[in-house]
Amino acid sequence: MKKALLFLMLAGFVLACKNGEAEKEETETVVEETSNLKTYQGEFIFTDEAAVFKGNSYIYGVKRNDMAQDLARRVAAVKTKDYDMVPVMVRGEVHKKAEGDDGWDEILTITEIITVSDTPSKNDIELKINNN
Repeated sequence: MKKALLFLMLAGFVLACKNGEAEKEETETVVEETSNLKTYQGEFIFTDEAAVFKGNSYIYGVKRNDMAQDLARRVAAVKTKDYDMVPVMVRGEVHKKAEGDDGWDEILTITEIITVSDTPSKNDIELKINNN
């Protein structure tokens, strides 16, 4: 009886670990890593105030370089509303912000645009303002 109970507990533990690994794989947003550059999959938004890259488990500010400007143009063609976020895959490098700078703690410098979705992401929450 004790052996059967021990076996069931062990089987439950093994299955729980495998489910946890599967969930971790689903939320992983770093797709590929070569040298200091990594491939990131997430959502991108570019406004006058900020450029932001949001993955499943992080949010990075984006360095406003030529590649970010190019990505912003490509994303603008897909957006239907000003604050739509668009799924993208990019290659780049994340570094800490310079001391004393405002903004996000970590900054993504995009070096390559891999893909841009044809449609914006669905909003989890949409705010509507009633001007009455």
